[in-house]
Amino acid sequence: MTAIPQERRVVTAIPGPKSQELQARRTATVAGGVGSVLPVFTARAGGGIIEDVDGNRLIDFGSGIAVTSVGASAEAVVRRASAQLADFTHTCFMVTPYEGYVEVCEALAELTPGDHAKKSALFNSGAEAVENAVKVARSYTGRQAVVVFDHGYHGRTNLTMALTAKNMPYKHGFGPFAPEVYRVPVAYGYRWPTGAENAGAEASAQAIDMISKQVGAENVAAIIIEPVLGEGGFIEPAKGFLPAIAEFAKENGIVFVADEIQSGFCRTGQWFACEDEGVVPDLITTAKGIAGGLPLAAVTGRAEIMDAVHSGGLGGTYGGNPVACAGALGSIETMKELDLNAKARRIEEVMKGRLATMQEKYPAIGDIRGRGAMIAIELVKDPATKEPDAAAAGALAKACHAEGLLVLTCGTYGNVLRFLPPLVIGEDLLNEGLDILEQAFAGV
Repeated sequence: MTAIPQERRVVTAIPGPKSQELQARRTATVAGGVGSVLPVFTARAGGGIIEDVDGNRLIDFGSGIAVTSVGASAEAVVRRASAQLADFTHTCFMVTPYEGYVEVCEALAELTPGDHAKKSALFNSGAEAVENAVKVARSYTGRQAVVVFDHGYHGRTNLTMALTAKNMPYKHGFGPFAPEVYRVPVAYGYRWPTGAENAGAEASAQAIDMISKQVGAENVAAIIIEPVLGEGGFIEPAKGFLPAIAEFAKENGIVFVADEIQSGFCRTGQWFACEDEGVVPDLITTAKGIAGGLPLAAVTGRAEIMDAVHSGGLGGTYGGNPVACAGALGSIETMKELDLNAKARRIEEVMKGRLATMQEKYPAIGDIRGRGAMIAIELVKDPATKEPDAAAAGALAKACHAEGLLVLTCGTYGNVLRFLPPLVIGEDLLNEGLDILEQAFAGV
C-alpha cells in the first residue's frame, strides 16, 4: 500500500522542534484566521499513518476530515494523477474539454442511488457543490426558498454560511448572509425531548409543519440535509425522518438534496449514507472522499433537473480539474478493488465494540453513534442531565495527540469526539488508537 511503516512512533514531544520552527514561520506569514487542530507539520502520509517533520508517526483517526479514505498516498491515485500531470494540468473544461471529466461523471451516474438518468457538474469544494445544487434547484423550480436543518453544516461561502447552523467559528462576524434560507428541526435522537424512539416521527412532523406554515411548500426550491450530520456532531437522524422529509419534498415538487460531502464514498459502509433507508435524492453533493485528497466536488442528479440551467450557467475555471479527475478515478478504483464498504463496516464493528466497553467504565460517554468509519462519542458532565462537556472533549483530544493519535472534535456544543480513520487502516493500528483513547479516559 505505502512505503511508510504502518506503526506509531513518538520520538519527540508533539509538536517536535522542527514543527515548532515551522509553526513560527507560519505565524509570521499565514493569516491567523486559518486554524489547525494539531500543529505538527506533515512530511509523509499513507495507510493509517501521518509522519511529521520530526520523524514522529501518528495514527490517523481524521483522514484530513474524511478525505483520504483510500489513504493519503494511494497507489492508484498517485499513478493516475501522475500520468495526467505529465500530459497536461489544465485546459479548463469550459474551453477545451477532456475525457477524465466525462469519466468521473459516468462513474457518479453508476454509483449514486437510483436508476434514473443522471448528469453531473464538477467543482472544487464541498461548499461550491452545495451552492451549485441550490442554483440548479432554483433554476429548475423557479422558486427561491431553501430549507436546511438544525446542526447542519454546508460550507464557508456566503450562501453556505447561511445554510450552516453553527455560528462559531463558521459565521461569526461574517454577515449579512444570503436570504431565503429557513431552518427546521432535525431528529437528534440522543437529545430529543420525548426520547430517541419518537424522534423520527415527531421531528419530521414538526419540520414539515414549519415548512408548510412559515415558508409555504410552494415557495421551496430545495430541502438540503446531510444523511449523517457531520460538523454538527455525527448525528444520524432517527429512523423514518429522512424518508418522511424526502416524501414531503416529492409531493410538493421540492428538490431533495442529500449533502454527502462527508458521508459519501464508502465512509459509512455504503457508497452513500442515504442508501441506509433507501432514500433516493434528486440531487447529491459530493467532495472530500471523492478524489483521494485532490480538490474535486460534484453535483449529481436527475438529468431533467441538472439540465434546467442555461448553457454557461454552471462552471468555474478549475471545476473538474484533469489531475483531480484522474485522482478520483484512482480513488474509485481503489474503493472497488479493496471493497472499502466492507472495510468501513468492520471498522464500525471494532470501534463500537471497544467504545461500548469504555462507556460502561466512563459515564462521561453519553452516546456512541455513527456508521461505518464515521463514528463519534458525545461527552456529557452527567448522563442524567446530558449537559454537554466540551472541556472533556478538548482534554481527551489533547491527551490523544500527545501520545501520537490524531483525533478531531465536532458538534454544535463542541463536546463530540469524532473518528474518521482511513478505510485502509490496519486493524492493529485501529486497536492501538483505541488503546490510546482508553488511556486518555483513565488520565482525564
